[in-house]
Amino acid sequence: MNLFRLPPPPLRAWLVLGVAVVLLAAGLLPVRAAVISRPGPGLRNSRHNLALGAPSQLVGAAETDMCKFCHTPHGGAGALALWNQTLSSASYIPYRSSTLKAVVGQPTGDSKLCLSCHDGTVALGALHHRRPGAVAHAVTAPLRPGRLVLGTDLSDDHPVSFSYASALAGGAELKPAALLNDRVRLDGNGEVQCTSCHDPHNDQNGNFLAVDNHASALCLNCHAPALWNLSDHRNSARTWNGAGRNPWPNAAENTVAGNACENCHIPHNAGIHERLLRQPLVEDNCLVCHNGSAAAKNVAADFNKFSVHPVLATSSLHDAAEDSLHLQKRHAACVDCHNPHAASSAPAVRPNVGGALAGVAGVNSSGAPVARITREYELCFRCHADSVLPAPVRILRQVAEPNTRLQFKPANASYHPVVSAGRGGAVPSLIAPWNPASVMNCLDCHNSDQSPAAGGAGANGPHGSQFSPLLERQLDLTDDSSENSGTYALCYKCHSRDSLLANQSFKGHQQHVVKAKTACTTCHDPHGVANAPHLINFNLLYVKPAASGRLEYTGAGTCTLNCHSHEHSNVGY
Repeated sequence: MNLFRLPPPPLRAWLVLGVAVVLLAAGLLPVRAAVISRPGPGLRNSRHNLALGAPSQLVGAAETDMCKFCHTPHGGAGALALWNQTLSSASYIPYRSSTLKAVVGQPTGDSKLCLSCHDGTVALGALHHRRPGAVAHAVTAPLRPGRLVLGTDLSDDHPVSFSYASALAGGAELKPAALLNDRVRLDGNGEVQCTSCHDPHNDQNGNFLAVDNHASALCLNCHAPALWNLSDHRNSARTWNGAGRNPWPNAAENTVAGNACENCHIPHNAGIHERLLRQPLVEDNCLVCHNGSAAAKNVAADFNKFSVHPVLATSSLHDAAEDSLHLQKRHAACVDCHNPHAASSAPAVRPNVGGALAGVAGVNSSGAPVARITREYELCFRCHADSVLPAPVRILRQVAEPNTRLQFKPANASYHPVVSAGRGGAVPSLIAPWNPASVMNCLDCHNSDQSPAAGGAGANGPHGSQFSPLLERQLDLTDDSSENSGTYALCYKCHSRDSLLANQSFKGHQQHVVKAKTACTTCHDPHGVANAPHLINFNLLYVKPAASGRLEYTGAGTCTLNCHSHEHSNVGY
């Protein structure tokens, strides 16, 4: 009788587990081993079972012990968890980003164990302790691409082997470690490892996830983005309508809310490494849904119009850590104006911003940065006010002021009432409900030409328009255009055409606009002018100094200038 005969494989597996439990209780086994050795109901029928007869496509030739492919009680790799697989000797490229607060180096602990198979450099059956002939040819080679091979470049994967507490102290939007789910855990050193998200012994949630990731429940165990609970990416029940590309080609979820974080992010093999964005083109992470295929409105169509915020051309220049007031390269990206973790469809209540601009940083009317805007113009001022890279000048004016914040300054002699209500003077041409005490938004003029405000079915917002510069309606900026309801439609949106051409506001309107074919913008600067009433700031392409050298308009209604070779010397109106 052979007293040293090994017990049957199933009993042997439980004996190994029992030995591990005894060693753990005696303090002879590192605590981290408990993370990877926790049994679960989903192992036998999972892809981690490589034993003969298992349902996996990769199985051994004769080995019937499913534990042996990772663990052995004797003669192992000398690593954690009685490890039996040969460890990789690869040097890895860790995850990096400009907003990362944690220090991420080479993989350690449980992550190094996982990578002994998943970096694709070591054969699955390269075991330290095995019976001769027990491993089939199928497992004598490394994992092939398509079986979640991470490779040695981990910069496109969620970071591992970093101190969670250090990341938290760095200001990231992370929950305190004490609040983590008991199945989403750190290792004995308080570090995030592969086993923080994956349970290698239990595949009941798919992809060996520690918890079901419906609505990003796994991600949100650690991550706590501000205003997330109010956002549409958290709450929207919209689905893909079949048009364009499927935004979630390999996902189990089919709604925006179900995919949640994974609408934009992917934890492994990311299209853009920094911040683990799913699509390889920055703007596509938004436009794959906001092209009318999942989102209600087709924003993507606006970016192909004549006048646009240049998202398709410059989005890649954006960096989440940049100083928006001191840009090195002028650009526009969706996330310059929208916070995808906070944005919602909540309507705007004038003069406050709506949900689309929730959680976005800006600059207030005094020029001071604000973490979350409350007024729409505070967002526009980020780029169009004190920026060291101002927008190009479209009209060369008598008073050159590229800073839009200063143009709208309430102390100015005249301004459109964006920052503050007007001075209360009579404006006969205003169309109700507008009145001299009204406050307007930038969006009242700069908007899509197919927006609901323009009478269309498109998206609101200054994404793109057929009318430059990003105008909701036509406004000819050059002289010699015949006046009609379309030529100056933007002005006529708020100011009655009949009133203006009847000279109720200024006795020279009809003469200039209809007979002389002078554009509204030849005399008026629609934002504001520091020292001139009635928004008068002449376009120097058409208006020159008079022979006397003077170029001026007085509040009394007199002009001294030369316009299209016509001299005006104290001409009154």
